[in-house]
Amino acid sequence: MTSSLPTLARDIDGKAISARVLDEVREEVLLLASQQIYPALAVLLVGDDPASHVYVRNKLLRAKDVGIRSLEYRLPEDASQAQVLDLLAQLNADTSVNGILVQLPLPAQIDEAAVIHAIDPIKDVDGFHRENVGGLVQGIEVLTPCTPSGCMRLLHETCGDLSGLHAVVIGRSNIVGKPMATLLLQANCSVSVVHSRSVDAPALCRLADIVVAAVGRPQLIDARWLKPGAVVIDVGINRITTETGTRLVGDVDYASARTVASAITPVPGGVGPMTIAYLLKNTLVASQLQRSKANEGGSLPPMAVTQLQPS
Repeated sequence: MTSSLPTLARDIDGKAISARVLDEVREEVLLLASQQIYPALAVLLVGDDPASHVYVRNKLLRAKDVGIRSLEYRLPEDASQAQVLDLLAQLNADTSVNGILVQLPLPAQIDEAAVIHAIDPIKDVDGFHRENVGGLVQGIEVLTPCTPSGCMRLLHETCGDLSGLHAVVIGRSNIVGKPMATLLLQANCSVSVVHSRSVDAPALCRLADIVVAAVGRPQLIDARWLKPGAVVIDVGINRITTETGTRLVGDVDYASARTVASAITPVPGGVGPMTIAYLLKNTLVASQLQRSKANEGGSLPPMAVTQLQPS
C-alpha cells in the first residue's frame, strides 16, 4: 500500500553545520596561539536596544567558546557621531585588535554609512565597507559579509558543486541580496535577482534550482514559488503574532514550501547560527590579512598610545 502523503524536504541543519565551522575556527585559534598570535574582536554597542544586547552577548559567548579574545565597548543612547568615530579611530590604530564590529542599528543621530566606512577595511569583519564590497565583486580576497558566506557554506554542504545551477536571490539589500548574488556567481551559478519591481516574481523563482529568500516579509514565499526539488535558503527572521502568542518565522512559508522543495533551512536554526560562525571566521581571516600586509612591508598603523578600556 503506497502512501499518498507528499515527500517533505529535509531540513538543512544550520546548528550542526555552524558547529563544524566553529570547530574549524577553534583549531585555527589553537594553531595561532602556538605561534604566540592571539586574534581579538572588538564589538561596539551604542544605546540600549534589547535585541542588540542579545546579539552582542551571543557573539561574545561564541568568541569565548572558540578562544578568540573579545572586547566589548558600550556608548550611551545619546552618544554623538564624533564619539563613535573617535573610538573607531583608536580601534583602527590598535594592532592588537584584528576585527571591529559595530552592532546595528545605531541611534538616529548617527550616520550608519559614515560609521561603517570609518572602520579600517582590513578589520571590517562585517564586510560592509565599500572597499570590501568592491573587492568582492572583483574576486579579490576580502572580508565578505557573514550571512551570505554562511549561506554559501550551507549550499555547498547540501548540494556539493554548484556549477551550472540556476539560483534566484529574492531581495537586493547591500547586506545580503547583492553579496549573495555575487558569491553565487563566483560559484559558477546562473543568478537572477528578484525584487519589488520584478514582473511575476513567482514565475521567475519557479525556474530556480536554488532559492535564497532575503526580503524581510514574513512567509511571502510558498510552494507556488518553487520548482519541485529546489533547495531553499531562508534568510528572513520575522516575529509574528498568532492566537497562541508570538513566534519567529522566515520569509518562506516553511510548511508549504517543504512539500515541494528537496531541502530547506528552518527558522530558527538555519541561517542564523551561520552568521555568528562566519563573524568569527572573518576575525581569523582579518588576522591573516593583517599579517600578510605586515610581511609584505605594508604600513599597519602603530599601536595606540592610549589603551582603550572595554566595558
